[in-house]
Amino acid sequence: MSGAGAPKIQVDGTGLRVTVVAASWHTTVMDGLLAGTRRALVEAGVRSVTEVRVPGSFELPVAAARAAETGADAVVALGVVIRGGTPHFDYVCSAATHGLTDVSTRTGVPVGFGLLTCDTEEQALERAGLPGSGEDKGAEAAEAAIATVLALRAL
Repeated sequence: MSGAGAPKIQVDGTGLRVTVVAASWHTTVMDGLLAGTRRALVEAGVRSVTEVRVPGSFELPVAAARAAETGADAVVALGVVIRGGTPHFDYVCSAATHGLTDVSTRTGVPVGFGLLTCDTEEQALERAGLPGSGEDKGAEAAEAAIATVLALRAL
């Protein structure tokens, strides 16, 4: 399993403003990712949370950029891309990944990477943080974004 060896991050996000940008494809998986993100933000003490839905994962970078430019301390980007029979999967995954990386490095605002890029729906469900899932990538993305804000403040 890809999550083997992952650290459990404990963070205090009190006072942070976090924007969650979430794609709309694959409702069941997205519901799990969003629930995990919300849970992790509450556990970290984050009270200022804005959620924005976009059509798909390709649109995550532009929404993340706007959030970063308008005052978010951190952004959590959530999406699901499941491989199909065409190269479309590769293009969307690459564009979203590079776009989100660009947002974080260009703006200095951490972006928690909760974009699942899976070969099958079963793999996505296993990572969605649903009952019976082995991993909770929504929570992990939120924790990573907050931890990075705190790390940057220490520099």
